[in-house]
Amino acid sequence: MPTSYPESYFPILLQAVIGCVVAAALVGLAFLLGKRVKNKVKDTPYECGVIPVGTAKERFSVKFYLVAMVFILFDIEAIFLYPWVVVYRDLKMFAFLEMVIFIALILCGFFYIWKKGVLSWAEEEWDHGSRTAVWKKGAIR
Repeated sequence: MPTSYPESYFPILLQAVIGCVVAAALVGLAFLLGKRVKNKVKDTPYECGVIPVGTAKERFSVKFYLVAMVFILFDIEAIFLYPWVVVYRDLKMFAFLEMVIFIALILCGFFYIWKKGVLSWAEEEWDHGSRTAVWKKGAIR
């Protein structure tokens, strides 16, 4: 058992140092032992096996950003489940009812964005006020 404050953090420091040494060793070995072949095929950007078309300055659909924000939102909400699991036995029924309400609110938000069409990438029509637009493959026409 550590007797002083610095001794209690020594294992964490040791693990961080070992991690940095291993990472530096792997990068160094890859640099020393790796092949350095330069050609036109290696210098082209890799787009999931598809030849890149167009420029990098094309506009993305707003739906792309909406899905990204919804993913982050639900990911952060899922993080709140872990502390609840840790204290569940201490709080008993109160914690259970609290989590039922929390998950019900998350599901309400999920069904709301589902109804609004945020999760739908297919071609569909949507009405926003008096204007009607058509979403097709991530772009507004």
